[in-house]
Parts: sequence; structure tokens; C-alpha cells
Amino acid sequence: SHLLSSTIPNCVSYDPTFAYELAVIFRDGLKRMHEKKENVFYYITTMNENYTHPEIPKDSENGILKGMYKIKEFSKYKKTKIQLLGSGTILREMLDAAEMLQNEYQIDSEVWSVTSFSELRKDAIEVERYNLLNPTKKSRKSYVEECLSQTEGPIVSASDYVRLNSDQIRPFVRKSLYSFGTDGYGRSDTRKN
Repeated sequence: SHLLSSTIPNCVSYDPTFAYELAVIFRDGLKRMHEKKENVFYYITTMNENYTHPEIPKDSENGILKGMYKIKEFSKYKKTKIQLLGSGTILREMLDAAEMLQNEYQIDSEVWSVTSFSELRKDAIEVERYNLLNPTKKSRKSYVEECLSQTEGPIVSASDYVRLNSDQIRPFVRKSLYSFGTDGYGRSDTRKN
């Protein structure tokens, strides 16, 4: 569904995890559609799993709307960090994976909440176009590049959709990106199954 929504230019799609992300997105949608009268509409997916919702992290609103923000950093061993990108309910699994990597394998990580792979892709395409049309000016960096180029190490991405959803950002990342999704599995009646 997020791949289909990404093909509609004025569709703004999000896959939030926590209630505060949803609140930020709703507020932005109301402002853009009703106050500013922009010709956009929003597609937002939410799941019905029961889990605790934390407070909004400081200075995260801009990242929520742009498509991603760092939600947690694990820096105990001061080595190369793996970057874990999680979207929707899978973000919680990435947070668990980060703890496991640190506690069992002594691997540091950064965990990013990706609220919209589609919005990240749209921004990266705009930046790419600007750089192509302005070869004599200083090149711009896409938001996803700004976020993920600060540390070394591979990127692992996962969502509750097919891998192609997170692969939308692959051309704009200068590191190894490993994406996981629901390819071939479909939906089951419970997460365990």
C-alpha cells in the first residue's frame, strides 16, 4: 500500500509507530490541507497491536514529518555502528535488536524511526534533480543522506511491508543497505505465527 501511495504525487504517506508521531502528522495534515489549502491528502497506516507509547523525544517533530529521526543510540563500545531503520510496529523489533546487539555481541547501533520511506524518497529525488540542474552550484544532500552519513557501518531496514518499501531509499544511501520485509509471507493471525 505504501508503494502504491508513493506513485501519487500529492499523496503524503506515513507509517508511524507511536502516538506522538501520529499527533505530529495529524497536526501537519490539518495545517496543510485546511489552513493552507494545499492540494494534498494523507495516507496513514496504523496497526492494532497493544504496546506502550513513550513521550515525544526532544526536537523530533521535523524528522517525523521529513520521514525519519533518531530515536535511540547505543554507544557502549565506541566502535563502528550499525544503523537500524524501523517503520511502524517493526520499529519496536529494531529497538529490541539494538539491545541484543549491544548485550550479546558488543555491537553499537543507532535506531531510527522511519515514519515515511516515501517522503524520504521524494526529498532525495528533488535534491538529485536540483544537483543535476545546477552543476556549478554547491551540491545539496538529501535528508536521508544527512541522517545516515554521520556514522560508519551498514544499514539494516525493516517494515511490515514488502522489502521494496524500504528499498525506496537505496539509491540515495552511500553504504550497504540490507532491507527486510514481508515478501512471500503475507499476514498471519498473530505476530508469533
